[in-house]
Amino acid sequence: MKNNMFLKALSLFVVASFILTACGAPATEAPAATEAPEATEAPAMTEAPAATEAPAAEDVEIRWRTRPDNQEEIDVYSQISTDLDSELDGITLTYEPGGSEGANYQDQLKAEIAAGTAPDVFWIPGTDVADFATRGLILNASDLAAGSDFNVDDFYAGPMFHLTYNPETGASGADSGALWGIPRDVSTFALYLNMDLINEAGAPDPRELAANGEWTWDAFLDVAQKTRALGSDVYGYGASAWWGPYGVWLNASGGGFFTEDRAACALNTEESLSGLDFQRSLYQDFDVATPYGEDPEPTFRAGKVAMFQNGRWATPGVRTVDFEWDVVELPAGPSGTAGNWLFWGAYVINANTEHPEEAWALAQALTTAQTQGKISALGANIPSRVSQEALDAFLTFTPPANNQAFLNGIAAGANPTAEGPLWAGSWPEYDKIMGPAIQGVLTGATSVEDFGATICDEANKVFNQ
Repeated sequence: MKNNMFLKALSLFVVASFILTACGAPATEAPAATEAPEATEAPAMTEAPAATEAPAAEDVEIRWRTRPDNQEEIDVYSQISTDLDSELDGITLTYEPGGSEGANYQDQLKAEIAAGTAPDVFWIPGTDVADFATRGLILNASDLAAGSDFNVDDFYAGPMFHLTYNPETGASGADSGALWGIPRDVSTFALYLNMDLINEAGAPDPRELAANGEWTWDAFLDVAQKTRALGSDVYGYGASAWWGPYGVWLNASGGGFFTEDRAACALNTEESLSGLDFQRSLYQDFDVATPYGEDPEPTFRAGKVAMFQNGRWATPGVRTVDFEWDVVELPAGPSGTAGNWLFWGAYVINANTEHPEEAWALAQALTTAQTQGKISALGANIPSRVSQEALDAFLTFTPPANNQAFLNGIAAGANPTAEGPLWAGSWPEYDKIMGPAIQGVLTGATSVEDFGATICDEANKVFNQ
């Protein structure tokens, strides 16, 4: 606790007591001096301002949580918490790193909210905002924001559409009466490259292919096959087993998870199935990928994967490797784009927090340009604030040398699909149906045809009827 004011007040009280004793006023009568009007006649008491001040109140303790990808990212946010703790008056911060990728992080938060043990402020993925909001788990901060300098236009429109969506009226925007949080970051996927493996295999440099407009699925497969041939323990490609990595192949082929209005399943369209089939071939036909379901990041960092698909958040960990590395944008698919995502997540406030004003102050502090700049410099993400100055600065946060690859993925011409919740249904339930079904295809347990014949019959059950 920051209690220097209490010690100062105590010291001055003792000094005042000695002065009164010297003037003939017994120390035992000092309390009465504060109760009787005649107390103003005691010069020693009236001339010691600190003696009339109440001891400083204890700081409000605010706990907050993110879902870091690795220890290096934990270190980034731990340092941010330490910095902000010294800057926020009356608040003491405790940072809690949550679990890794996957729905278990969100499920744990829900359980802790129900038990009354959840943090005051926590990060959640953009996909889960609607679920947390409609369940009453997070605070609508619109009233708190009205008394601050918060401006929705300072952030990317995609995240803010969902963060200001009012499910009761269907309105979105600054005047909707809803604000479910503040976006922490945005990111796109890129391929982290082990250039030592690529050069050893004599494969083309993906960065040069991308610069020449030749970075396609066929070119990607060529690099993956040539590097896979280096040995049985070397892989051409690796990706984690969640919706982000497998979704890009569906998007890049012209398909996707949902219909355009996000009110029904589109996993069984010709385009979606074509993208899924190409990804299946990487595991089953060409055998160039790390086994589906195994975390490829340790294998990549050990120097055994040529191309590792992940977001900007993986950069702090990759910066620790001892081989030559860089990044390149995802290869273009049949649709003409890479099918990338505009990933985002938000800091939200526990609906049951005992300190909403202090929690809001922290959420704002975590998303200032200054704080976002620190996090971006350390490699964890791209600022969620719309600012050319911020993007220009991002390019200087090296390694990797080719930071432009992340910005190419976020550019309007790349047409990334914005991550978002299902206000017309349940994203967690949709994901529970989609994820295992796609895993069955990628591990060879289910054919693409069987997947397409049944998937939407099940997935459409999660939408509001």
